[in-house]
Amino acid sequence: MSKNKDQNEEVIVDVTEVYSKTETFIEENKNILSIVVAGIAILVGGYFAYTSFYLKPLQEEAKQEMFMAEKYFSQDSLNLAMYGDDMYPGFIEIADEYGATKSGNLAHYYLGVCYLRTGQFEAAIQAMKNFDGSDAILKATKFGTIGDAYMELGDLKKAVSNYESAAESYKNEFSSPLYLMKAAKTHEMIGDYDEAIAAYEKIKEDYKGSPQAGEVEKYIAKAESFVQ
Repeated sequence: MSKNKDQNEEVIVDVTEVYSKTETFIEENKNILSIVVAGIAILVGGYFAYTSFYLKPLQEEAKQEMFMAEKYFSQDSLNLAMYGDDMYPGFIEIADEYGATKSGNLAHYYLGVCYLRTGQFEAAIQAMKNFDGSDAILKATKFGTIGDAYMELGDLKKAVSNYESAAESYKNEFSSPLYLMKAAKTHEMIGDYDEAIAAYEKIKEDYKGSPQAGEVEKYIAKAESFVQ
């Protein structure tokens, strides 16, 4: 009993001592603490003001400005989509002026596709790298487009790396086997037949319902004939 009493007294003393030291610290540093608290309040208030009174209206403006560029894109009028016309800006201007908004970010994606289709492969890579793809589908397409651009430039290793990233970033029965097939064929071009077989096998096992799975056996047999 005495032992428990002593322990309880020690705990009370410890808590009192900690409280006393905390009080002393606050008293000695109240000016600094006041500045820190005020600074946090200013940052929080500033962020709220930035998002509510600047970024949100800017996003709405960017969305309206990009309407015509998206329409041109859907019509395959790629030059008008990129550069705009006398009344509406194109994706290049939108990406530059509204880069902080969702629409400005999406403009980089559109530009990447436009540049790829018009044969501007290095520009396509850069535009896609500027695109912050949080959407899973667009992220996969981003890597796939970069892979296609590197393929056109003859950089097969970077092409295959991006095809693999495209297949893995959003696993589904449509795009994943498509990009795995591209990766496998690129591996064959490089001479990495074991890697090609692994990609073909992945299609066969993981994406059985895909069109690519229906013809993958012949590609596996062909690749295996080159393995020593």
